[in-house]
Amino acid sequence: FYSNFLLLVYIIFVIINIVKASNILHKRFEYKYSFKPPYLAQKDGSVPFWEYGGNCIASSENVRLAPSLRSQKGAIWTKVPITFDYWEVDVAFRVTGRGRVGADGLAFWYTLNKGSYDGDVFGSSDKWVGLGVFFDSFDNDNKHNNPYIMAVLNDGTKLFDHKQDGTTQLLAGCLRDFRNKPFPTRAKIEYYNNVLTLLFNNGMTNNDKDFDICFRVENVALPKGGYFGLSAATGGLADDHDVIHFLTTSLHTVDNTQPGSQVPGDESIKLSQEYLEYQQKLEQQKQDYRKEHPEEAKDPNYDEWFETDSQRELRQIFQGQSHMFEALRELGRKLDEVVGRQERTLSLISTQQVAVGQAPPSQSGQAPPPQGAFVDTIRRHEVDTILNNQNTISSAAREIRQFVLELKTRTDTIINNQAKQPTAQVQSVGYDTQSLVSEMRDGLNNLKQNYAHVVQKLTEKQACPTASCVGVTTMIVIVITQTIAFIGYSIYRGSKDSQAKKFY
Repeated sequence: FYSNFLLLVYIIFVIINIVKASNILHKRFEYKYSFKPPYLAQKDGSVPFWEYGGNCIASSENVRLAPSLRSQKGAIWTKVPITFDYWEVDVAFRVTGRGRVGADGLAFWYTLNKGSYDGDVFGSSDKWVGLGVFFDSFDNDNKHNNPYIMAVLNDGTKLFDHKQDGTTQLLAGCLRDFRNKPFPTRAKIEYYNNVLTLLFNNGMTNNDKDFDICFRVENVALPKGGYFGLSAATGGLADDHDVIHFLTTSLHTVDNTQPGSQVPGDESIKLSQEYLEYQQKLEQQKQDYRKEHPEEAKDPNYDEWFETDSQRELRQIFQGQSHMFEALRELGRKLDEVVGRQERTLSLISTQQVAVGQAPPSQSGQAPPPQGAFVDTIRRHEVDTILNNQNTISSAAREIRQFVLELKTRTDTIINNQAKQPTAQVQSVGYDTQSLVSEMRDGLNNLKQNYAHVVQKLTEKQACPTASCVGVTTMIVIVITQTIAFIGYSIYRGSKDSQAKKFY
């Protein structure tokens, strides 16, 4: 009974396939009318089976029909005409620009003759014979209906209406935004049995099946033996018009009810013979296998071919634990490496300490450190002495700075008083004043040298002296004496100059 049931199902399946095969749509990829990355362009810049011109640029990843510069035009066309009547074209492209509004747009062509590479209609020729699908991104008629996708037929006698964006000539169209999308936008243009259909993917997702219909037009008659082409143009505004791939599939109908549409006799007989030979070979292999493995001739348990939910869960848990074990093992290896480096560093430090030896006993009577221990090179009282000396030197430097500023202030005051006296003029500094200033500068240089010498002694490892060589009081007396002498000389020189002026 079971075998009869299988035979009945097989007969029904064959009948259904025969009914469907009476009118089957065959698709075949046409590589001579397509291009796609990688290695889209060859090393010499050419695209196999295509030719391009104008401002078009071909690379290994895409074809840039028009770059984002003003007044750029470019196009790419197939070298040979189409040899099939019906087709489907999948175009993936990007239109990107910095501005909120772009220009001018991109066009797909199926025309009887190839157009130019710098024409007036989106970079190609006007008065074409065939179909043009325009992806218009600039609003010429100012009706706020762009970006717009439209299909326009032309018999070679009409000029494209740029002012109205071709709205008076379009066959069908839809309002779609295709500029500056995160993913490439795609358009599937199908022409089959005189029906023109356009499906559009807006580029918001990376799903290959996320298409919606833009338009579908019946009774469209296109010339046979035309050429495929793509073109783009920019105007005052500019976008980058990049085509990523252009995939062409030919559509063929095999209707067994019509004698003229069947496969040729020789090819049909050859295919039938190959199919029968393959079936016989397969059956023979099945029989041989059953003879060699009689224990497996029973009906298989199909449930064992698929894993259950628990098996899938256990497999995922095992895989996760395996990943965790690998990560822990890698972490352990890194820790071992760090510990090894640390041990090597400690051994080097110990070796250097042993080479240095023991430090001499300190003045405080402390016992010297044991052999190999850390050597104390400076004591706490030595650090305190150094800090106190530095504080003293800093205080003295601040006092010196204060005295110098005060001296400068008094000098400026004397010069201003001389300038305010009647018929008095500020005299230039004479030879004696110059000598006095040089003398003061030498004294400050000596003071600076003494300060550097003291700092050098403090930085040495030996114990610092408890008293300074030059006292603060002595230094202050010297500075005050020089200041008084300079002020007295300035007053004396000013009075002498005033008497000389009054005498004359």
